[in-house]
Amino acid sequence: MPESADEAPSENVDQAASPTTPTAVVERFLELLGAADLDGALQLVAPEVEYENVSLPTVHGREHMRRLFSAGYERGGGFEAHLHAISADGPTVLTERTDVLKSGRLRVQLWVCGRFDVRDGQIVLWRDYFDWFNGASALVRGLLGTVIPTLRADPPAAV
Repeated sequence: MPESADEAPSENVDQAASPTTPTAVVERFLELLGAADLDGALQLVAPEVEYENVSLPTVHGREHMRRLFSAGYERGGGFEAHLHAISADGPTVLTERTDVLKSGRLRVQLWVCGRFDVRDGQIVLWRDYFDWFNGASALVRGLLGTVIPTLRADPPAAV
């Protein structure tokens, strides 16, 4: 049975269990990326996944996605996703979140909206939308924060 937009997000997804709803799949996927568990995250991604940051080239396929993310993790980078809102209409999950992209002391924190399409417990489409001006400002603030720590963006407040 499809998940309704009124259902509360799964807050206690068992690490060993497979998520059962599209919303739980997306939440677990973002949690695993944040924990730098790329293998675990990619188990929730279909082999033919499309990953798109609108206005940037689309990444086609799980293995291309693996190469992209592993390059960042191998260089000491990291990722955090702070969910502000999540809702689903059948297999489509929409998120509003603050993402934190990390590389050493650099933290770039920006607002993102995403669409995830989930089929048979796997993400087949991940499309993110962000504002280039906001992203550029976040990068400048992050770079300044590596030199002057008081200029770093505060982590997003829990919702």
